[in-house]
Amino acid sequence: MEIFAMAVEALWSNKLRTALTMLGVIIGIFSVIAITSVGQGVQKSVEQQIQALGTNVLQVMAGAARSGNISQGLGSTSTLTWEDAKAIAQQAPSAQVVSAYLQRNAQVVYEGVNSSKTVYGTDLNYPDARNIYPQEGRYFNQEELDNAKQVAVIGATVRRDLLADAGNAIGEKIRVRGEVYEVIGVMEAKGSQGPIDRDDIVYIPLTSMSARLVGNNALSGVSVSGILIKSSDPTQLAAAQFQVTNILRLRHNIYPPQEDDFRVTNQADIINTFTNVVGLFTIMVVAIAGISLFVGGIGIANIMLVSVVERTREIGIRKAVGATKSAILNQFLAEAVMISFVGGAMGIVIGIIIAFIAANIFRFPFVVSPWSIIAGFGLSFAVGLIAGVIPARNAAALDPITALRSD
Repeated sequence: MEIFAMAVEALWSNKLRTALTMLGVIIGIFSVIAITSVGQGVQKSVEQQIQALGTNVLQVMAGAARSGNISQGLGSTSTLTWEDAKAIAQQAPSAQVVSAYLQRNAQVVYEGVNSSKTVYGTDLNYPDARNIYPQEGRYFNQEELDNAKQVAVIGATVRRDLLADAGNAIGEKIRVRGEVYEVIGVMEAKGSQGPIDRDDIVYIPLTSMSARLVGNNALSGVSVSGILIKSSDPTQLAAAQFQVTNILRLRHNIYPPQEDDFRVTNQADIINTFTNVVGLFTIMVVAIAGISLFVGGIGIANIMLVSVVERTREIGIRKAVGATKSAILNQFLAEAVMISFVGGAMGIVIGIIIAFIAANIFRFPFVVSPWSIIAGFGLSFAVGLIAGVIPARNAAALDPITALRSD
């Protein structure tokens, strides 16, 4: 307790120097805590989003158009058709639900209120494929799909943005790219995952969207942006992916060594890939934080060495009245560890605060791993202990006579 009290007094008497010495440790620790928390939160958010859409779902995207040697991105060319989806439903045994969809951004207007929304033209299987159903009203039926009726089902965000003043959204008329659609349902709220709002969508029959809003039917049928394939069992996804790939290759007359004009994506693969990316990013940031901790340790060692020189006479007096080498060693070690430990505690608190603010701003789960906190305290303790060894040994080794003679 006496050594602890003396260490506190010595550090408090040089508050500015102590604070600046702590800075490197604070930056290193809060970087580890904040980035680890943000990485875990983003990973959790993506996992929740994919699980909400179904972990037993395959997604087939249309191919990418190319300009010279530059790819324009998946879906930039029409290589998939509604007929492809129907063929998959008939010929792929592992496919429980198959749904084709056409996606575009469009201006949606209701009584003078204008907003840009995502519009999906879908078939009847889309709610089952995406695990999302109307909370009010209904989805469109077979007769409305066959006759390209101008009916729409809106998401919760669309209702809030455009029809907030309407007591009952069912039966109201909205305009999508100038075409009038009657609202027949409101989808259940799925919430936002990061920047993606899954409730900011207008759903209309695929036939109506293809004929009235897009108008780019392929020669072999109705062009679609993608196809969703839901398997009855997540363990059957690999089999379903193999079957879907072969069916589409035969339908599109693709033979080796030709490249596919589509891409089949497994939801589980997305989770694994994203987890690996986040893991690598976290390792990189932790490595950078480790450099900061190393610099902080050097700062502690430098300040403690300066402190030994400044307090040479004090050390001589203590030794003259009977202080042992171990007592001097422990005093300077205690000061170094205290600087680092307090800096580590401040870094952990700041890191948690930054992670909490980021989680609220970008809307992902707030996750703080107990292991990151334990690691933060452990690292700060180790940095202080290692950085304080040489200055403490130098102080303990001083000759009391020489020390008393110093100015």
